[in-house]
Amino acid sequence: MIGVESFRIPGPLLVQTRRFEDARGFFSETYNVRAFTEAGIKSVFVQDNQSLSREKGTVRGLHFQRSPHAQEKLVRVLRGRILDVIVDIRRGSPNYGEHISVELGGRDGRQLFVPVGFAHGFCTLEPDTEILYKVTDFWMPDCEGGVLWNDPALAIGWPEFAGAQVAAKDAALMPLSALETPFTADFTR
Repeated sequence: MIGVESFRIPGPLLVQTRRFEDARGFFSETYNVRAFTEAGIKSVFVQDNQSLSREKGTVRGLHFQRSPHAQEKLVRVLRGRILDVIVDIRRGSPNYGEHISVELGGRDGRQLFVPVGFAHGFCTLEPDTEILYKVTDFWMPDCEGGVLWNDPALAIGWPEFAGAQVAAKDAALMPLSALETPFTADFTR
């Protein structure tokens, strides 16, 4: 049994798995295809990715992958905390350019389901933060795309740190206004 919350923008979901705790620690079933299918997430995940960000204030994103290798993601934090952000980049969506942000932590057991058509990124809120995310297609460098993480038009309320740690590749991404989005809104799911 899992809990699922939707957002004001259709598609993304916040997933809460059950956690059984005692003096020794906890146990949690973080993914079960039957429970996720019953909750409306019918994705077939083909690859797991794990990242470690050593510094508080590390920003990764905002990334997406184009067709034919577009990816849905299921993101969770193993250790530490993040502000996880997704931006609707589906042409024709009434929410185009709007974002959702949610805090995820290693101790809360929450996961963010990111459908195709959203750019995804995060900022670490603690040092030594580890993220694990499942994806529905394999990484293909020629299908990579992204939107500039601090584009003022997005009005994302990133945490204030003395100098965010951003990869040169991410700092060079284009603003939303320059994006020729490869995605179209599909609300039939």
